[in-house]
Amino acid sequence: MDERAAIPVTLPHPSPTTSYWQDPPDAELADFLSSETVPNEVVGTLIIGSGITGAGVAWNLLQNADKKERIVMLEARQACSGATGRNGGHTKAASYRSFPSNVEALGLSGAMKIVRLEYANIRAVHAFAAEHKIDCESRSCDTVDIIYDQAQWDECVSAIQLIQESFTEEGDSEGVARYQLWGAEEAKEKFLVKGKGVEGEPVLGAVSYEAGSLSAYKFVIGLLKLCLKATLEFFTNTPATKLTKGDGGIWDVETPRGVVRARRVVLATNGYTGFISNKFQGSIVPLRGQITAHRPSSNMPKSGLETTYSFIYSNGYEYMIPRPQTSPFAGDIIIGGGLVKASNEGVSEFGTTDDSSLNTEISSYLRKTTTSYFGESWGDDDKEGRIRREWTGIMGYSADGFPFVGTWDGALLDVYEGFGSDDGASQAKCSCGEKSALHCTCGKAATENAVTGARCSCRARPAGSCNCERSATENTTPSGDLCSCGARPATACTCEKATDGGLLPTETDFTNA
Repeated sequence: MDERAAIPVTLPHPSPTTSYWQDPPDAELADFLSSETVPNEVVGTLIIGSGITGAGVAWNLLQNADKKERIVMLEARQACSGATGRNGGHTKAASYRSFPSNVEALGLSGAMKIVRLEYANIRAVHAFAAEHKIDCESRSCDTVDIIYDQAQWDECVSAIQLIQESFTEEGDSEGVARYQLWGAEEAKEKFLVKGKGVEGEPVLGAVSYEAGSLSAYKFVIGLLKLCLKATLEFFTNTPATKLTKGDGGIWDVETPRGVVRARRVVLATNGYTGFISNKFQGSIVPLRGQITAHRPSSNMPKSGLETTYSFIYSNGYEYMIPRPQTSPFAGDIIIGGGLVKASNEGVSEFGTTDDSSLNTEISSYLRKTTTSYFGESWGDDDKEGRIRREWTGIMGYSADGFPFVGTWDGALLDVYEGFGSDDGASQAKCSCGEKSALHCTCGKAATENAVTGARCSCRARPAGSCNCERSATENTTPSGDLCSCGARPATACTCEKATDGGLLPTETDFTNA
């Protein structure tokens, strides 16, 4: 994994696979240019990236900014052509799956904040689409996780018990803590999963809870159009090729259309961040994901499936949404995942920024998923064939699963789509040499990784005894006001004492990332 994380990050590929959601691309915005050259005077804020993060930052800045301050956005390819325009269409948190580990890492209060944020975000996205009349197939509904592995099922039941015991405020039982468990036979009947896992695993149970689906591409295109009405200056097909800090704290950002000079720069660049800022090479690792669109089969309900789905097995999962009846290609099933079914559990998909091609092993696997999971509920394939479209996209993964959000050398860094990999790159290694310290389950890991007080920011080990790449600069003797744990500066500590009264790790200054 370290070798994959060390692969130099590049600009987005100029000829990506055609995303199902971007066919056809938006005629008004896909290749939009506010002018043929970028501004030649200093602007207030420059946002690099036009996905959900960049568009969201732009919208909020435009609501609150001085009307005289210019806000500019750059996009390397067409508008919203990165991960946001290539995803699986879910608005889903699955908070129960990360809640126990977040409690362990951040304390109960910190973990609960994350769950409430995730839940509020799902509702806010759909509410925003409705309020601003963005036509994006927005659909609030339940989702169901079908589970095929005993250990995963046991962890699911335990996690839901913990989350429901923790969230006891008025309304929680009908909202953030509303989870319903289903036995194997109940799940098969209720959710039509009459088959087995692709490897022949039986259904062991299921859990349903609130989620939703939409076309993230159409949502962001709609949001960007609102931003343009509010004076955003937007330049597609204009990659940021170099970022340097000049005199007076002004940033110079080189592009093929000229140099943009800005007082503040927002990097909403996800898996491509390591290209524009080498400090994040290996800390935010690109990962190529793959998705297929299946035409509905003969036995699928004519009114469409009622929920979205995930299918969870021993070492991986797939995610799936049905397209609403009011959408083009109504009833199509969008299913992605299959990473671990490639050779070496998909390690070759880490570190690549090439979304112009497919992994043939993952293609073969994903084509079998709907017939395997639904069994007799699937029936015969559509006469035009099962697969309508297949595509890839580049995500950004951090070692601990937390996003990087904060200031860096005076620029605002916001890379929100960072998720955790099983072998976290640039993170402390367990002394067994097999996996990252944070994720290893060998006999040595339990004692080596026990943390009291401040953690290293890689999240794996105590701040004073970590062996990751960050530890040399981050874990030196602190100066200034100390946290009461005594290990770190009071304003940047990650210990249990700091979490409840201070910043979450996701709100830290990442100067030394």
